[in-house]
This record gives sequence, C-alpha cells and structure tokens, in this order.
Amino acid sequence: MHALNPVYTALPTTIFEHMSGLARASGAINLGQGFPDAPPPPALCAAVVRALAERSQHYPPMAGVPELRDAIATFYRRSQGLALVRDQVIVTSGATEAIAAAVLAVVSPGDEVLLFQPAYDAYAPLVRRVGAVPVFVPLHPPHWHYDRTAIEAAITPRTRAMMINDPLNPTGTVMDAPTRAMLAQIAVSHDLFAICDEVWETVRFDGGVHGSLLAEAGMAARAVKIGSAGKIFGATGWKVGWMIAAPEVAAVLAKAHQFLTFTTPPMLQWAVAEGLADDALIAGQVADWAASRAVLNQGLQARGFAVLPGVATWFSCIDLAASGLALDDRTVAERLVHKAGVASIPLSALWEGDDAPRHILRLCHCKPAAMVEDAIDRIARWRDALIQA
Repeated sequence: MHALNPVYTALPTTIFEHMSGLARASGAINLGQGFPDAPPPPALCAAVVRALAERSQHYPPMAGVPELRDAIATFYRRSQGLALVRDQVIVTSGATEAIAAAVLAVVSPGDEVLLFQPAYDAYAPLVRRVGAVPVFVPLHPPHWHYDRTAIEAAITPRTRAMMINDPLNPTGTVMDAPTRAMLAQIAVSHDLFAICDEVWETVRFDGGVHGSLLAEAGMAARAVKIGSAGKIFGATGWKVGWMIAAPEVAAVLAKAHQFLTFTTPPMLQWAVAEGLADDALIAGQVADWAASRAVLNQGLQARGFAVLPGVATWFSCIDLAASGLALDDRTVAERLVHKAGVASIPLSALWEGDDAPRHILRLCHCKPAAMVEDAIDRIARWRDALIQA
C-alpha cells in the first residue's frame, strides 16, 4: 500500500480539537477554542432566513455574490480608508480557506516563507503542503515585538513571502504603525509577498482603527489581506471569509480558490453583505465582547493571576509563573480540564521548536459572564489547592 501524504500523516490533532474534545467528554467549561456561546446578531440571522426564502440556493458566482464583494470593498473604504473595487475581492469559505488559497497562489515548491511565532497552527502545514519551507521567527513575551534584525537574518535568496497575523492570536496584541512600515520596507527591499491574516481587525478594545499592511507604501501589488465574517459577527460556523489584493493578484487567488471550495453558500453571503453595511451592529458585538473580556481579566487579576498585555481578539493570556504556577502550560492545560473542569489552550502548542515559551495559557473570554466567573473560580481554587499541597 502506498504511503499517505507525509505532511498530514505526521500532524497531530490540532490543539483546538483536542481541548474541545476533552471539554465535551468531561462537561468542562470551554475557554479553549475561540467561539462565542451566543448566536450571531438577530438581524443577521433574519437576513439568512429571508435569503433562503426569497433568493437562489444554487451555485453563486465563484468569486462571490456581487452584493457581498461590493459590501466588503465599501466596508473597508469606510472603516480603514482603503480604496477598493469589486475586482479586488474574492469570497472564500472561511478565512482558513483564504489562507490556503493565498499560499497556493503565491508560494512555489522550494520557496521559504517567514512565519512569526506564536502562529495559527494552519500556517506551517499549508506552506509545507505546497513543497515550501516554513522559517520561524520568534516574537517574545510580554509585548511580542517584531525585531528587524531577527527578521532580516532569516531571509535568504529563497525567501518568497511572509505570513503576518494582526491583531495577533493568541496574544491579543496589535501591531503599531512603525512596525507596519518596517515590515513593508523589508518586503519591498527583499521582493517579498505578504499574506496578511487580519481576521481580528474589528475585535479591538482600545478604540483604535485597524491599519492594514496592504495600505503601506509599495504593498498594493505584493500583499493579500484576509478577513472573516465569523470574527466580525461572532458567526464562526458560517465560514464566510475573503481575500483582498490588487486585481491582477486577485485573479490568481481566485484560480486557487476555484479548486478548493469553488464557492460559499449564497444565503450566508447576502446576509453578511447586509451586516457589513451596519456599523452599529458591528459596534454592538464588540461592546458585548468588551464586557465579557472585562469580567475575565478583572476576575483573574482579583484572584492573583498575571494577565499579559493585549487589546484585541477573543483571548487573554496569563503568565503561569507570575501567577504562582511552576508547571508548564501543557501540563496546566491538561490538569485544568481534568481536575478543574476548564478547557484552555497552551501557547506552546502554537509554536514549533524548542524555544517556545512554556509559561503562558490562553483563555477565551467571549462567553456569558456567569460562565466566565465560574471558570475563574474553578481555576483559582485548583491553583490554590496545588500551591498548598
């Protein structure tokens, strides 16, 4: 029997599925995998039902329904000052498909791709699947700054692209303007393409406006910006994402997309188009998540946990060592789900290599306040019992 693809046979089950599976099996509170417990906004759900009743349920255009492509371009023009047109937008079945399509379109066998750690665990396998080599550049806690010297030291004549996640999951940190300019300068000077995973762009709690690497000088034709309706509206199961690039780049991205999922359910696309036109709807989502985030962060701090700086995403990270726990993050995560009934994500699972920080745990805050408070109490009681033992 022929061997199966080594990229996939060598992969473990993703940490998100592992921890969520333990939570389901044990009835634990799941602060691991990132998804809200609440449904998407009622207006968005009503738009889906209306589209089901009144509009086509057959194959929509491969690049996305025109209404959504126009709505995405208009949304970014209004919210981020990006001058976009429909031909720059390709709708995908979720942001992970967009990442896959971007890698397939940009990267060739033998290329090297810079990945900044900690990183979404889909990046490296997708790079390897096209026969390219991931080259890891570490970001260091607690501020996770991008170091120009380290980045340029990792670049070789084979380096083709860099993959950038901003805001950054799992840390919740946001890139500042000088860092964006620096990364753009590196990309231009070394002729690199940037695959920009910006799915958390609206999920910010500092009042700031997201800035995209796509808007930096020299980046218009060498960057793809990836977004997600699942993150904007808290509708993770809808799997509606998109890629944005210069028209000539978008045309090639579309060719990769057409042989992945080809298209995305049209009723979801029409609903997302309506939602993107409603700034108050989006602001309401962020306000709800800000409230649950405050419950988690303030509750953890009140019980003596060290919460690391972060202003975005659905996640907060705690420094285990500074919180009185001498165990590594994977051990803590496993014991918490079995002993305390709370699922979490060890940050080291989003890192390849022996230099991973092993003292940081990620917790998801977009849950009901009572659930978050219960989880905090369980974690604190388990830690206190461990320390006293």
